[in-house]
Amino acid sequence: MKGDRFSVCVYCGSRPGAQPTYAEAARTLGRAIGARGWQLVYGGGNVGLMGIVADAVLAAGGRAVGVIPESLMRREVGHGGLHELHVVPTMHVRKQMMAERADAFIALPGGIGTLEELYEVWTWRQLGYHDQPIGLLNTGGFYDALLGFMRHTVAEGFLSAEQFAVLQVGSDPEQLLERLADAARGASARDDYGRI
Repeated sequence: MKGDRFSVCVYCGSRPGAQPTYAEAARTLGRAIGARGWQLVYGGGNVGLMGIVADAVLAAGGRAVGVIPESLMRREVGHGGLHELHVVPTMHVRKQMMAERADAFIALPGGIGTLEELYEVWTWRQLGYHDQPIGLLNTGGFYDALLGFMRHTVAEGFLSAEQFAVLQVGSDPEQLLERLADAARGASARDDYGRI
């Protein structure tokens, strides 16, 4: 683990989305993180799915850490109730700090910012910069079309099947969290005892 408790980096929309199921999934995920005594690391906002997941973590007794760039502090409305809120100069610093604090990553429904963060951390994993598990919460089939495109990418020879399989996909927030925690424990064991 990166700290004294398991830390989950969550990427998600700064908007709530058109379907109430997105907010409910964010709430369920946040409650599950908090109830386990884990730590949330996220973009630091108090709006959209970002605010919902952070509030749920806090309400359930978990710890929440936000990282937000100066330029977005007003637009995304930095969350004032977090254990830590880091205001940083750039998006690059934001993403690096979030990644450094994470034992696992999970993307909820979101827009191009969420996709960019997901693909960057997935690319870093492919290049060997980290060994942490990556999850995709496919609430209501939100990511079905994207997953279809990624299968097409594999079929066309631009991505290996093994790298596609690195992305753990699920529609149940609690089950996906447990899968990521199990995978993170496996990665930690490899770090402690050498490559298995």
